[in-house]
Amino acid sequence: MPQRTERERTPREVQRRRRLKRVAMGLFATVAVLADTGAAAAQAAAGSEQITITTPPAGSDRWVADRSLGRVLPDPASAAPRDVAAFFASLGGPAVDRLVAEYPLVVGNLDGVPPELRYRANRIAVAAERDRARARAADESLTKAARALAEARANDSEHLLAEGRQILAFDPRGRGLVSEVYGDLAAAGRVSVVVPGSEADLGHFDQAADPLRSAAGMGRALYEEERLRSPGTRTAVIAWTGYVTPVGLGPDAVTSRLAEAAAPRLERLLAGLAVTGRTEAPPALFCHSYGSVVCGTAAPAIHDGTDLVVFGSPGMGVPDAAALGTGVRVWATRNPSDWIGNVPYLEVGGLGHGADPASAGFGSVVISSAGASGHNGYLSPGTASLRNFAELGLGHYDEVRTATRRDAG
Repeated sequence: MPQRTERERTPREVQRRRRLKRVAMGLFATVAVLADTGAAAAQAAAGSEQITITTPPAGSDRWVADRSLGRVLPDPASAAPRDVAAFFASLGGPAVDRLVAEYPLVVGNLDGVPPELRYRANRIAVAAERDRARARAADESLTKAARALAEARANDSEHLLAEGRQILAFDPRGRGLVSEVYGDLAAAGRVSVVVPGSEADLGHFDQAADPLRSAAGMGRALYEEERLRSPGTRTAVIAWTGYVTPVGLGPDAVTSRLAEAAAPRLERLLAGLAVTGRTEAPPALFCHSYGSVVCGTAAPAIHDGTDLVVFGSPGMGVPDAAALGTGVRVWATRNPSDWIGNVPYLEVGGLGHGADPASAGFGSVVISSAGASGHNGYLSPGTASLRNFAELGLGHYDEVRTATRRDAG
């Protein structure tokens, strides 16, 4: 029977439904705050609804209208990565150079473009954003707060321009989206993708004080561990902040709205990797916290035996692993001191993310995270979780250590 809209319900039903949503949201926020001390409470108070980014980057309109090559350029909003790859393979060097220079944001974010071209394009785009932010920081007509924000944006952009960094995607809209590659992506036989959770954006992409709170820090840790475990294997890791993440513990953290906007972007990334690399197996996805909601939302569209590893998960938006479809193998872990374990694993009126992926009845393979501490400690040196993640990324399934009662606390 189709679900009735609010207009079709009686006033009493509408009031009851809205009250239920408020109670559920309060329950989620209260439990999370109590579990994570005063710092989380401050985050919850500051939490705000985010604006999703689902459209192509700046310059796309001009790109679509460009006929200077005597042919139609692939539409960033609809072109399949395979068609994009074929288009760029058909171009000569001068044409490629012109497109990179004139449309850096388009080329740098277009799945199906060879990685090296995306790195080149994104260096141009990042440098332009740095210069724009520096100009704003020096503009005395702006408020002191606006100038400070601009200076922070300039510094964050400058860090991405350090020698050797490989920026696979960069979009300065909103809080800023950025993804980075560690290793030789075009030649890698095994590729891992880190999908982070809340607070991930340009300003938090790379944190020196506490690296494992950032996507870049997690990506580097996983890449180094994979190299340690198998020095002869050609590996690459992508730290993918390719979607607008929740901020704090507000409404976005307990709904799937941002994940639903993110999932098609993740699917396009995977489709692009399939046509621009030489992988021996589908990329493994390592999904932390709210990132596991994104991975769960994308999972039904993945049909190639992808390893989906979730850690510190609030749920994946499903009652069990079977609901994720047949295209993924699900591995999960949560350490006993991770506050996320105190959040209710349920879904009520669109709030919450369903069952616990690390529970016995979910249907995932529960792996050890012995030695890990807190919500961000899963990739700390010497932990069983980091070692397990590396073995999974390498496809060494016989080396993976499953969880014991002691691991679960």
